[in-house]
Amino acid sequence: LSVTWEDGHASTFDVEILRTELMEMVLNVSESTGKHQWNWTSPVPLECTSLSVKVRSRDGQDVSEWSSQQILPGLDLPDNTDSQMYPEGKTVPVGSNMTFCCIVEEGQQFGSLWYKDTLMKENMLSRRTYATTMTNQGSSNPSGTNVVCSNEKKMIIAGAVVFVGYPPLPSDLVCETHDLISVDCQWSKGRDTYLFGMTRQTYYTLNGRNCPKARNSNMRCGLEQWDGNWTLVARNLLGEFRLTDAAELGHRVRPVAPVNLTTPEVYSWNASVGWLWKDKGFERLSLICQVQRTSHLNSSTQTYTGYGLNTVVLKDLQPDEKYSVKVRCGSQKNFWKWGEWSFPLSFQTKMDRPVAPDIWLWMDSDNLGRVLWKPLTKSESHGQISGYEVILWSPEENSQQTLTLPQSVYSLPINVTDRGSKVTVTVTAQNPAGASLPANVVIPRYLLDAEDTAISKVAFNGSGFPLSWVAHANASCGYVVDWYNTSCTQDCNVEWTRVAADNTNTMVQSGNFFAGVRYTFSVYACSSESTVLLERWHGYMQELVPSRTVPRLSPKQEGADVQLTWDQIPLEHQGGFILGYTVYLTNASHLTLLANITDPQLTNHTVKNLVLGSYKFTVKAYTAAGEDGGATVSISLEPYTYWLIMEILVALGTMTCLLIVITIAFTGFSFSIFTILWKTMPGTGLICVCFQGTLDVKPSPHSMVHIVEDSVWDSSKEALVTVPEEDEEGTGDEAADTDEPASLRYYNQVVEEGSSSQRRPHASDSSASSTGSMDSGHTDVTYTGIQTSACYRPQMQSASCPEEPQTGPEEHLQPPVGSFGGYQPQCSWKPDSPEADGDGLDQACLGSPTSVTSSQFLLPYDTSEEGKEHPSSASTWFHNLLTGKP
Repeated sequence: LSVTWEDGHASTFDVEILRTELMEMVLNVSESTGKHQWNWTSPVPLECTSLSVKVRSRDGQDVSEWSSQQILPGLDLPDNTDSQMYPEGKTVPVGSNMTFCCIVEEGQQFGSLWYKDTLMKENMLSRRTYATTMTNQGSSNPSGTNVVCSNEKKMIIAGAVVFVGYPPLPSDLVCETHDLISVDCQWSKGRDTYLFGMTRQTYYTLNGRNCPKARNSNMRCGLEQWDGNWTLVARNLLGEFRLTDAAELGHRVRPVAPVNLTTPEVYSWNASVGWLWKDKGFERLSLICQVQRTSHLNSSTQTYTGYGLNTVVLKDLQPDEKYSVKVRCGSQKNFWKWGEWSFPLSFQTKMDRPVAPDIWLWMDSDNLGRVLWKPLTKSESHGQISGYEVILWSPEENSQQTLTLPQSVYSLPINVTDRGSKVTVTVTAQNPAGASLPANVVIPRYLLDAEDTAISKVAFNGSGFPLSWVAHANASCGYVVDWYNTSCTQDCNVEWTRVAADNTNTMVQSGNFFAGVRYTFSVYACSSESTVLLERWHGYMQELVPSRTVPRLSPKQEGADVQLTWDQIPLEHQGGFILGYTVYLTNASHLTLLANITDPQLTNHTVKNLVLGSYKFTVKAYTAAGEDGGATVSISLEPYTYWLIMEILVALGTMTCLLIVITIAFTGFSFSIFTILWKTMPGTGLICVCFQGTLDVKPSPHSMVHIVEDSVWDSSKEALVTVPEEDEEGTGDEAADTDEPASLRYYNQVVEEGSSSQRRPHASDSSASSTGSMDSGHTDVTYTGIQTSACYRPQMQSASCPEEPQTGPEEHLQPPVGSFGGYQPQCSWKPDSPEADGDGLDQACLGSPTSVTSSQFLLPYDTSEEGKEHPSSASTWFHNLLTGKP
């Protein structure tokens, strides 16, 4: 707003500005100016409402009257009925404050003001005008920032756009030449102005000449002739900025890219590359050039120099390899920058003989193995491999065998079973360009047993398996480290690597390592004669829980105990190093730990002191990663009597077999002794010797045994009486068995004798427990008769072998009744026979009768002092065995 007035001599004036409609004070200021003019910039657009201006002069203490009001009409007058918004389309810098006003249409009510998405607080300027102020504005969008006004119905009735941005601020002006004539200047755009459109964008001039191509990121401008000084001016609606640069021509040379690249000569290991210069001036300039070559293996860059350089030779190429090359150059003197890269050129080198294959010997078993070699890579084959030639040569036997194998075969099986000398295996690879150098491996005459080599564990460290070993004196050609899947048994995928002789450690890396798989690593010392196994390791890339449970889990009852047995998990399913086993008692809802077996070789466990019932047990193998799913087995404990009966039956069977063997052996031995003794006795003759079989001792019927209770036992009436077969009660009508010898039968008789008898004490506890005839009820059993066999005639001789005259075998066949000095069978038997006193030696040596009630042997007591003091308990033991007592 510009205000002018006329006055004569005053130098100070008061200016007052009011909003006309509401008569609100907007500004009251005193200006000391010698001019009759005053300018004021209103923060509110002048279109928003009408303003009234008054002026008065001031001279010392004298103040004039206010002038008449001069009104600047706004656009909110009644004759302007439409809605309006001000200011419109204004460009302001970032961070500025700005006031917007909304003139509401005549007859409507004001609603709200919005700055982008922000609801603003309004200020009423007049009946129809409302204003708001936005402070510290941020940069706007390419299309500007919208400010809108709405009525009481929230309908937009007016709006305006404001552009908020920055003045230009370019940097880094650099000018150079590409052809030694013209100039090309480049600069950086700097910060974004956020101002777009033909009227608001930034315009550039270089040395006063417009740069119409300087747009967005292409900040460059050229001149046809070199000028050592340059000035760049950048300008937009918010301001302008200037940059300058200066340089000599020879210091700012950046050559253009070479053209027409060619390869005049191409060989297996090198090739030449040439190009042309578009501008002739570079043919007279000392240049430095870079040639970048790229293959499927790698990319490398080589540098060459020369005056007007246009040809180079590429060395150390790979045969039968495709290459792509490109070239760029610069000024060797006062080097400024590298020029642009040329378009790439592709070519392929010629083939050459392949390199010698990497060969190794691996044994599948003690006698079978394979000679292995690695497939040649493209950089090693030097062309398409057509096949392999394998030569087996034995210098000791002076024999040679040649084999030709296709290119897809990388191994040769060998058998060292029948080989008596070492064999050298030579492998050569062949392609159309020729054969490779031979690769040799020696199969020694004898292979060392690898079972004696201790196996250690190695852990994966994230990048590989670190291995180290002690240096070996016989490692003339270094060391070989091989590895394979431990669970593999045949045609395994074996990998290996070679280590220099002065190195005793390596990091084994492979893309074929998998979690949960055990690998075996071996290091060998290599020489021209053979290889020596130094160390061996087992390792997992990552340990997992076993993928299978323990196999063949089975329970076995042993009385009140249960023994659990199982087999080890197969190696391919272990998933890691088995550290042990856990045994659980399985309930309906949980597992109760019974044992943690830390010895992985132990595959059994006994659960003790269980009561009768059903049990379920779970056995789990565990590794460092955890336990497997667990194998479960059930068992019901049976009563212990069943197992006791089984033990008794086994014991009885064993004793029966043993007794049969002893009986057969003893019978043959007795017969032999009897014959020898009889022949050696003078005047004797064998009346009847007819041992057709063993003595069959049959028990008499129960009616033939009479137990007589007598408180006084008279030993003088102890006699054996022969009873005829027909006199036996209850056997008269039975037919006699003519095929068997007569049975030896015993009867109880009480024979009264005179005062020579004396009471005999009862037998010991062993006799009481062995036979019914020696009961604890004071029942004395005497054997009163022996039914003689028709064939067997026992000798009646004194047990003490007295010096009595022998008249012949007939006298021994008919001993007098009541005489006990005759034949005493088995006088040395001790237990379970009638006990004899000191004078009853003869009576104690009666034979070996069988008790009908107990089915046990009744043998006489030992009459010796030792026998009296320590009676044997053989019969007690035998009785306990039959009754199952301990």
